[in-house]
Amino acid sequence: QVQLVESGGGLVLPGGSLRLSCAASASGRFFSVNSWAWYRQAPGKERELVAAMPFGGSTNYVESVKGRFTISRDNTKNTVYLQMNSLTPEDTAVYYCNARAWTDEDIRYEYEYWGQGTQVTVSS
Repeated sequence: QVQLVESGGGLVLPGGSLRLSCAASASGRFFSVNSWAWYRQAPGKERELVAAMPFGGSTNYVESVKGRFTISRDNTKNTVYLQMNSLTPEDTAVYYCNARAWTDEDIRYEYEYWGQGTQVTVSS
C-alpha cells in the first residue's frame, strides 16, 4: 500500500506564500505514481480539485488559483509540491494530496491514495 505524507501547511498573512509537499512511499514494494492532484476543503464546503498533474506531466488548475498556484513533482523523491503564492483568506482550507499509483502487489490496476491533510490558514 502506498502512503502519502503531507507537510508544509501553516498560518500565513494575505499575500504570502506557502509550499506544500506530499511524499509517497511503499515499504518493501516497487511502486509508480501515475498522476498527482491536490484537493482542498473548507469548513462547510465541498472538497474541490485545486490542481492536477495527469500522466504525461501536463497541469490543470481550478480557475480561482490559476496564475497563483503551481503543481510540480520530483520523481526521484516520489514527491509532489504545491507552490501557493498571493494567498488570500479564501484559500483557507485543509489541503489533501491525491495520487494514483500501481505497485508490484498488483500491477494490473492503479489505485487511488490520499494524504492525511494539512491545514492552510490565511489571515491577518
